[in-house]
Amino acid sequence: MRNLNQDELLEYLCQGLLTLQTPEECLHFLEDLCTESELAEMSRRLRAAKMLKKSYIYSEIAEQTGLSTATISRVNRSYLYGAGGYKRALEAIAEEEK
Repeated sequence: MRNLNQDELLEYLCQGLLTLQTPEECLHFLEDLCTESELAEMSRRLRAAKMLKKSYIYSEIAEQTGLSTATISRVNRSYLYGAGGYKRALEAIAEEEK
């Protein structure tokens, strides 16, 4: 079997994620895939992106999420100038909450 490059591995992960149809399936997959601390970190980052969208200041976000201001800055940079993943996810979540 040949070695897969990073792009192929990431594509396979994305394909796996796209097979999931319910929040419960997604949670089970993520629990199998990630450590508890990795899940907590990703959850805090998404929460920070939501707070940045609502114009919270870094100190409020840090207090509520436990993230460092450096991490919040990286989330903000990704939110503003990244590939659009945070924005798309937050928009989809907001639509489902209506």
